[in-house]
Amino acid sequence: MSDRPIPRPGHRDESRVVRLLLIGVAMSFLVLFLFMPLVAVFAKAFEKGAAAYVAAIVEPTARAAIRLTLTVAAIVVPINVVFGVAAAWALAKFEFPGRGLLVTIIDAPFAVSPVVSGMVFVLLFGAHGVIGPWLIAHDIKIIFALPGIVIATLLVTSPFVARELLPLMESQGNDEEEAALTLGGSGWRTFFHISLPKIRWGLLYGVVLCNARAMGEFGAVSVVSGHVRGLTNTLPLHVEILYNEYNSQAAFAVASLLGCLAIVTLILKAIVESRVHGRSVNQYRHRERATARVGESEGQSPSEKTGAVEVRPWESTSAV
Repeated sequence: MSDRPIPRPGHRDESRVVRLLLIGVAMSFLVLFLFMPLVAVFAKAFEKGAAAYVAAIVEPTARAAIRLTLTVAAIVVPINVVFGVAAAWALAKFEFPGRGLLVTIIDAPFAVSPVVSGMVFVLLFGAHGVIGPWLIAHDIKIIFALPGIVIATLLVTSPFVARELLPLMESQGNDEEEAALTLGGSGWRTFFHISLPKIRWGLLYGVVLCNARAMGEFGAVSVVSGHVRGLTNTLPLHVEILYNEYNSQAAFAVASLLGCLAIVTLILKAIVESRVHGRSVNQYRHRERATARVGESEGQSPSEKTGAVEVRPWESTSAV
């Protein structure tokens, strides 16, 4: 291996003044549009003291909104995990007609307004919708009830897990799975012992983003919920009602719960990213050391003569 230093990329030869200016602009934007609004939310929430803050959160309609939000997230996230893993597995491991169309459909919720998504369900399940009269005749309530909120939230959060796992699975390839199947492993055993450990951090990353969006969704849920106070109002909708009633302190108190969720999400996101980055760095260093050992060894095997590096079971990516 050469000891020559890696040449510095040309785009990093800018002066110190330019670097400081760019960093200053980025930090100013973050402080102005992210940090200061978050501080303002908590300052307004505690404006009348801790007692008023606690009272706004433990108030019955607020507790009902919290329960509904947690219930929706508890239903939506596991469903999205199953769908995301299945969709990413199908797209990454197989070639089939309509593959590009399936990718487009998965990405569709990113392009469609959440309000439009909610309106679609109203047109389908509402009293004057396509199947609304049949649902009413059979006493099945979807719109303005928990099922409608869950369905709308499922639609807007469906891409997160799949889109996080798809590029990861494509980059990992199928070599280890094919080896396991060749050695007699069943499909489910191969998935749980080889495939799932390789994608666990990407899966967790998608789950964190999906959960944050499920708890903070406003547009689609606002259309299908009906704003029934204490029954179909999630936390974002409850904040809107309190603010429209000029009860700003209570509105900001409840909003601070969503702010705490955002902070926790960012912390978990940073932890997962650091683990994924650390894993990638360790794999790169391991390959560099293995290559160096091959180049320095005297008695090379046929595989070493061709430049290949032997992969041992304890050094596979699934064990990192």
